[in-house]
Amino acid sequence: MRAINQITLILTIIGGLNWLSVGLAGYDVLGALSGGAGDAAARIAYVIIGLSAIWQLMPMVQSFTEGEVSAERHAHH
Repeated sequence: MRAINQITLILTIIGGLNWLSVGLAGYDVLGALSGGAGDAAARIAYVIIGLSAIWQLMPMVQSFTEGEVSAERHAHH
């Protein structure tokens, strides 16, 4: 797996876990760590995680057409 795919996958998982925390406990971990959900650092983190999710769409779509292993091997990012 390419390094960019691993990084974006990890960031997407972190974002998903943050949303789980928000949904279950009403607590925004990323917002709390950066000084508040409206803080510039939190907004930057949210944008980076969102862009990571968009990046992860490419291998997912390719896996439907080429098969998962082939899509990872021939990803043209």
